[in-house]
Amino acid sequence: MQQVMGALLEDVGAGDITSLSTIDDSIMGEAEIIAKSDGIVCGLPLCELTFLKVDSQIEVESFITDGQPFTAGDRIALVSGRYRSILTAERTALNFLMHLSGVASLTNKMVKTAGPDKVRILDTRKTTPGLRYIEKYAVATGGGENHRYGLYDMVLIKDNHIAAVGSITSAVERVREYLASEKYLKIFHTDPANCDIEVEVETMEQLKETLDCGVERILLDNKSPEHLKEMVALAREHENGTGVTLEASGNITLDTVAEVSQTGVDYISIGALTHSAPASDFSLKIVSSA
Repeated sequence: MQQVMGALLEDVGAGDITSLSTIDDSIMGEAEIIAKSDGIVCGLPLCELTFLKVDSQIEVESFITDGQPFTAGDRIALVSGRYRSILTAERTALNFLMHLSGVASLTNKMVKTAGPDKVRILDTRKTTPGLRYIEKYAVATGGGENHRYGLYDMVLIKDNHIAAVGSITSAVERVREYLASEKYLKIFHTDPANCDIEVEVETMEQLKETLDCGVERILLDNKSPEHLKEMVALAREHENGTGVTLEASGNITLDTVAEVSQTGVDYISIGALTHSAPASDFSLKIVSSA
């Protein structure tokens, strides 16, 4: 709701000058949303809500549901009502549909390209400001899984945290002390046992130190497939490595995701799912008028 209202305010403002001046409010009819590319559809509820927020009398009939595939030429939906309202809402409604379908489509390609192994494709926090929840919904719609939603629901100790406190061990100890404190409970109101600790490592030495700390997850960032295999082997041989979850990340593309998935990691996180997904292409065309 908030995203739709903000997007309409951004686009429509005080009003649609062109439609107000050219189309009489009494003119009624239908318009089709047509796919001009292939992919996985996502964002139809937001698309429909956009039309309804402009004019509650508009009716939207979808011929497909979020998560289903479409091909160029497919009829996605039929929009009926006042033409003035339909054209005022058109761009904002299609923007949601195009962007979210693009995210879902790229995610689906990544999942399929990664292969039948147990590795799971994750998103990241590299999302469009204000659109994180719906972009992560699009990732899930495309067959991926969601990483943490924000800074508040999981611990991820990264290189700058380590640099600031001096070592991985020190950072992990500080986190555990904080999770056990009353301050944590007062601020977050959640059981600290449900807050996983993940550490980003860059070297074999850091990996060993992190494993010694016994954390739940380890992020292997910006590593070649060969190096990832070595790090996975080291982790699984460690006494704390059987249950630890290993995540690969760093500039992973459709050309490299299959090889990375075969290294033995549990997760592959890909920022490009949300920050670089090409938009799917849809258009709205008038088909009849009363």
